[in-house]
Amino acid sequence: MIETPPLVDQYCHGVLRTELGLGTFESQLIPSAGPPAAGTTFFDTQAGFAVRRWCPPLLGLEPHCAPVRYLARRRELGVVEAGRRLLRGSGTSAYLVDTGAPGDLTGPKELSLAGDAEAHELVRLELLAEQVADTSGTVAAFLANLSEALHHAAAGAVAFTCGADAGAGSPSLGAALALAPEPPGPGEVRGAAGRWLAGRAKGEAVRDPVLLRHLLWSAVASGLPLQLHTGTGEEGAPERGDPASLTAFVRATAGLGTRLVLLGGHPYHRQAARLAAVFPHVHVDLGLALAYTGARAAAVLAELLEVAPFGKLLYSSGGRRLPELHAVGALVFREALGRVLGGWVADGAWSWRDADRVAAMIAADNARRVYRLDERG
Repeated sequence: MIETPPLVDQYCHGVLRTELGLGTFESQLIPSAGPPAAGTTFFDTQAGFAVRRWCPPLLGLEPHCAPVRYLARRRELGVVEAGRRLLRGSGTSAYLVDTGAPGDLTGPKELSLAGDAEAHELVRLELLAEQVADTSGTVAAFLANLSEALHHAAAGAVAFTCGADAGAGSPSLGAALALAPEPPGPGEVRGAAGRWLAGRAKGEAVRDPVLLRHLLWSAVASGLPLQLHTGTGEEGAPERGDPASLTAFVRATAGLGTRLVLLGGHPYHRQAARLAAVFPHVHVDLGLALAYTGARAAAVLAELLEVAPFGKLLYSSGGRRLPELHAVGALVFREALGRVLGGWVADGAWSWRDADRVAAMIAADNARRVYRLDERG
């Protein structure tokens, strides 16, 4: 049996504080722009089946129980106790929490208490810029305040994350960086900031790709790891595209000392793994590549292990809003890792010692090294 240490969940969100009914619960199971089609349910997905397989035993029920029965037990325990059991049942020792997601979600401290684990903040660049814009009246004030806010955030966070594409009417993150990967000049930044602030004053939700590049390069200059979302977007967001579209930016940041972590690469996980193999500063997150593939997670994990160096792969649950997704991410990962590495040991391709060592790297050790978690008090 493959042994793994307590997991470091290197990318997740907080969980909802409110009780959920059947319809509201299932709407959170997969990233989607709307409810399930008439006559269907999101429980009939790999994620839905994985929740029914792994979560009921954590709440005292048999695996694969009916959704109605599971949710009745969840309400009986209450949202706080159910969340506590699910998070602690995941075997996670540390959460890295993106605090930029919308909704009434728990923050890092609450997740830490519920899960009996460490919790550290990931600062979302776009949200930070929006918060600064709301308190800055002019372009000059905005840019000065943004620089100060980035410096302050870097002192407390473990990483920056960029979680959205450039917005309606603008090129995606990958497209913007492919066209112009280098840092924008001061004049470009002032012009972009002016356009963006004017648009916000009119209630427009358009992000300027030049300002986005400025945020990314400011994050690079901080020296903290930078997470870049690729592949399928979160909850209703459009598909962000092939990680290979970030190659120009990856190449431009090589040798600068900032580690890049590619998030959510599925179904482009092999391309993300290839970038990690080619560039020393690039790493690959496993979260969305495994969490939504359920019973197929072992096959997807094996494909990543075919391409990426093992020291470049980082476990995450990708969990958001439902504590079930944090738990499923962890339990599916452990099962898939055991199946893949255990199979290679059984075939004589690997030794047990090497399998356990690589499992520990992916489960926790790589993340602790990349984010320097052991240097934090």
